[in-house]
Amino acid sequence: MQELDFSGKTVLVIGGSSGIGNGIAQNFLSRGAEVHVWGTRAAADDYAESTDSNLQGLHYAQVDVGDVGQIERAPIAFERLDVLVQAQGTVLYDRQEFLVEGFRKVLDVNLTSLMVCAQKFHPLLKAAQGALIIVSSAAAFHSTRGNPGYNASKTGAFGLTRTLGEAWALDGIRVNGIAPGLVETKLTRITTSNPKRLEGALRTIPLGRLGTPQDMANVALFLASPLASYMLGQTLLVDGGMLLA
Repeated sequence: MQELDFSGKTVLVIGGSSGIGNGIAQNFLSRGAEVHVWGTRAAADDYAESTDSNLQGLHYAQVDVGDVGQIERAPIAFERLDVLVQAQGTVLYDRQEFLVEGFRKVLDVNLTSLMVCAQKFHPLLKAAQGALIIVSSAAAFHSTRGNPGYNASKTGAFGLTRTLGEAWALDGIRVNGIAPGLVETKLTRITTSNPKRLEGALRTIPLGRLGTPQDMANVALFLASPLASYMLGQTLLVDGGMLLA
């Protein structure tokens, strides 16, 4: 389909080294885009043993987005940017997010960095009349009892998507988002690797299966394409029907 051909386009996926972000990055690559990704490890080879990472064909750079200074100092390896996907994310378990240090760490990565990165790349997105896609979570629509930092940050990301969508529309930048449900990645292994927890989770999903990075990548392609040219400030819930009940 011509609308989903990204040949000649440049895409940056922050958090594109693994999981959902990596699935999105590889999907844009398969559609002809030049794709850059940011991750936390020193080099692309450091992800060689990761089961949810494929950096083949991608341009990799190490940037810890939990550190505002690193974001601001990070060199920009391209002159044009058509699509910015912000898929960075972290979560802390064992009630660490109830402590100030843990709560702040999660918000720095999951929320504050979204704004810092958006501002850094605003001029390039404006010049290209591009698209910004923010990956939040279905957690933005319900409580997550053990993870207040994660929940607050993803709810904030949902709100930021609406606000930047309105603020930057006159600059020609379309801002939209994706709220994934339960997707099998390293962040969800506490559930997906536990048969009892997994069975319970699957009972809440009408489609009867976990989401995949590819499921999220398909939606990202749509949001970045002309097919979504009249969508603005929206976050699409992609959860297999989990929150219907």
